Amino acid sequence: MTVNLRHEQIVELINDQGFTTIESLAEHFNVTPQTIRRDINTLDEQGRVRRFHGGAGGVSHQASTTNVAYAERRIHNLEEKQRIAAAVAERVPDNSSLFINIGTTTETIAKALLAKQGLTVITNNLHVASILSSRDDFKIFIAGGMVRNRDGGIIGEATLEFVQQFKVDIAIIGISGIDNEGELLDFDYQEVRVAQAIIHHSRQVFLAADHSKFGRNAMIRLGHISQATHLFTDRTPHKNLEAVIKDAGVRLIIAPT
Repeated sequence: MTVNLRHEQIVELINDQGFTTIESLAEHFNVTPQTIRRDINTLDEQGRVRRFHGGAGGVSHQASTTNVAYAERRIHNLEEKQRIAAAVAERVPDNSSLFINIGTTTETIAKALLAKQGLTVITNNLHVASILSSRDDFKIFIAGGMVRNRDGGIIGEATLEFVQQFKVDIAIIGISGIDNEGELLDFDYQEVRVAQAIIHHSRQVFLAADHSKFGRNAMIRLGHISQATHLFTDRTPHKNLEAVIKDAGVRLIIAPT
């Protein structure tokens, strides 16, 4: 059996069963666990399966209508988010103006931005405002609107109107999912409307997404990868998405280990 054929059959098995262990796959294909681990790593990088400790699950089993709980998202892929945050902060000039939207990735980026000087930040994220307000030389503007208890995000018509008053140097945007065609996807319609306004009122758009967002389902379309000027991530996307990014002229930045 060729490697490509084994990969196809692994994906089919995982999609059928939801989760499969390394040991069961090794036994099924009569190969070593090390071989299966390499297969799973490759398929995870391609966005076709989700790697977990001891096995793998199907990406298609993620619900498209409900996001993962905030407490879980805060710690999920934290090391990868910290690497991405460092790469973003490195490219944010001192004394620049920023939008920062809702999300645990953007909260991690806010911590990295504490090393900068003289930033002006407009945000609809209570946690971002709290993190950055510790700096005396930062100016922090926080949007009005309805506060979501679950994650400190601020949304609604008042939020949208507030955002539309500004034009900033850089928008720092987190996202719930990016599909294989480059569509940017999220779970909350009101949050998406604010994020769209943030993108529209920014000169550059820094999209920050770890590899688990590639191929992930969500019901609401925020926009397209072509609206970003930069994509910051921790791994090279699978070939289809990488080609879309290249064709769109988006600068792909892989955070160093």
